[in-house]
Amino acid sequence: MAPVTHKAFLDISREGRRENHRGSLRLNRAKTVHNFVDICAGYVKGKDGKFLTYDNSPIHRIIPKFMAQGGDITKGDGTGGVSIFGEKFPDENFKLKHTKDHVLSMANAGADTNGSQFFITFQKTPWLDGKHVVFGEVIDGFETLHKIEAMGTTNGKPKKPVVIKKAGVIDMTKEK
Repeated sequence: MAPVTHKAFLDISREGRRENHRGSLRLNRAKTVHNFVDICAGYVKGKDGKFLTYDNSPIHRIIPKFMAQGGDITKGDGTGGVSIFGEKFPDENFKLKHTKDHVLSMANAGADTNGSQFFITFQKTPWLDGKHVVFGEVIDGFETLHKIEAMGTTNGKPKKPVVIKKAGVIDMTKEK
């Protein structure tokens, strides 16, 4: 993985229970990270004047032994999403690969269609290389990730709701 430029967190609720499961993410792609971090922080407004945020958005697709997908901050069902740069932005590059589990990558609808949706892998997924921009990895909160995976089904529809209750950015200056 490339050098760390930012760290973010996602607090997760399962089955409607506020459990405050937290996973921290190490991030390292300039434009893609800028988009993700600003949506985690929730201080950029969209065209409609509302703040773009992952807060209270669902993890709408979970497939065991594959991945969990979330970040549809407009519709919540995987058909929406928006970036801080407009509706979509182009693929940054494909230098980082899906070489292990817990990789953070942009979900898209084809080339150059990145918005706010992302996914976290549960295993190596090399068939996604060259199609999805890898921009980080989970660095803690693995138990939370395993609990999320357990809510998955083969068709991707979660058994029960899994929600990002709160997202944010970790101040790396305080870690030194």
